[in-house]
Amino acid sequence: MPIVTFCRGEESFAEEMADNTNLVVRAGIKKFPWPHLRYGCGMGKCGKCTCRILAGAEALPEPNWKEQKVLGKERLGQGLRLACQLWLHHDVTLTQDGVALPGAAPKP
Repeated sequence: MPIVTFCRGEESFAEEMADNTNLVVRAGIKKFPWPHLRYGCGMGKCGKCTCRILAGAEALPEPNWKEQKVLGKERLGQGLRLACQLWLHHDVTLTQDGVALPGAAPKP
């Protein structure tokens, strides 16, 4: 079962998840995150759940067409992904710190 680590500021929060877990689905049913994962539509349209993969990116599937459309080649190349489009099968570490929504300036 994958371990998901969510980094926010100086803190990190880790939890073992069932195989084939989607973080936005878990957030929607209040099973994840701590502290809150930023998300919106859950369908790969708004980009609010954009996150930076800090570790485990090599085990993720290639970005799907929704991620390619919302994030574009440059942002995908920077290690950004849409959490709502990731069904996890392996350990992953991610953050939303400093990650701007598509079309917005990065947050400090």
